[in-house]
Amino acid sequence: MSEGDRIVIVGAGAAGLRAAERLRELGFDGEVLIIGEEARRPYHRPMVSKQLVMGTVRPLDTYLKPYVELDAHWRLGTRATRLDTRGRVVYLPGGEELWYDGLIIATGVVPRHLPGAPRHDPRVRVLRTVEDAIMLRRTLVESTKPAVVIGSGLIGCEFAASMRYLGRDVTLVGHAKAPLYRFGPHIAEAVTKVHRSHRANLAMNSEVRHWISTKDTFGLHLTNNQLVVASCVVLAIGSTPAVDWMHGSGLVLDDGVLCESTLFAAQAEDVVVAGDVARWPNLRFDDVPRRVEHWLNAVESGRAAAENLLAGRTAAVPFTPLPRAWSTIYDVRLQMAGMPSLGEDTVELADNVTGFLKGGRLVGVCTWDRPRSMLHWRAELERSLPVPARTTTATVSGPAVDRLLDDEVEQLAMPSLEESR
Repeated sequence: MSEGDRIVIVGAGAAGLRAAERLRELGFDGEVLIIGEEARRPYHRPMVSKQLVMGTVRPLDTYLKPYVELDAHWRLGTRATRLDTRGRVVYLPGGEELWYDGLIIATGVVPRHLPGAPRHDPRVRVLRTVEDAIMLRRTLVESTKPAVVIGSGLIGCEFAASMRYLGRDVTLVGHAKAPLYRFGPHIAEAVTKVHRSHRANLAMNSEVRHWISTKDTFGLHLTNNQLVVASCVVLAIGSTPAVDWMHGSGLVLDDGVLCESTLFAAQAEDVVVAGDVARWPNLRFDDVPRRVEHWLNAVESGRAAAENLLAGRTAAVPFTPLPRAWSTIYDVRLQMAGMPSLGEDTVELADNVTGFLKGGRLVGVCTWDRPRSMLHWRAELERSLPVPARTTTATVSGPAVDRLLDDEVEQLAMPSLEESR
């Protein structure tokens, strides 16, 4: 990229914002244009299912502030409709064409829809955006009747905890054996215990068989023959990559945008991909392309994608992070490092510390209320999963990452009540 070039970023979330920052940090002085489907500037999405739903913060409090002067042109409330990688054009509504010299795709994911759910009813909602949280809170204020969340993953557990903090009855419905069961039976048992101690209702090994709508409530007839009554229902059953607008572009769009290890899109020139929508081989683990849906990955991959775009394909370096993420459920910290999803077997490394093994090698760790233990096991993962000698890890340092890493270390190092005794 050179002076006078235009870089278009499609996606105005954390990945898109941090990519724009990195472009300016590295001295790119051409035009930066950011397209965002939502009408809002980038914001802290993890706050949506927690503080925003509970009403403890305002939407304005969730905004992400850039760490450098972006000097970018924003096109918010605008959805990209088509991509021509040969002509280097992004199409907007009305047939508007935006040419680019370099393109960063960071459109993220969209919530999955539950077949048979009455999505036309305003009392049935997903929980992804600020607008989702605002409308859901409005529904909650209008009635004191219970809430239901379908899906026992992170968002489902976070929402259930938020409801109990508000004193609202809530039922968590999931088809798995226990909440967060993908993190192993020991973590799932601990999560189940904390939900029950806060009197959240659990309906596991269950799905919705019938929806019964009345003027004031929903009746959900579950496959375990239980009937659950609720004033609102939140669907938290996962997400799918936002790739519809790229059909016909020549990009490979099977479960996200297929990328090389450097985050350059396969089968396209001067196109890189960042965040939840990117499917790339992390050579620290193997050469199989996969997506990673974590907040810190969006930040790091956004910056790495920007670096490699400026460097060019031949000088680009593989993006080989050690994925890590954390969440808080009822003031208890759930932390992950590595790629637990690759595990073929689990082992209890310590109390409330689960290791995930593949071919006898440790590939991931999950801890429940054990921040000091996570410091140790994350270092162990760094040793057991080194970056291949033939590659160099893309640099993702800078103010944005440094501050997030400082926050992460602070959370990791902070002892729980049990550990401080």
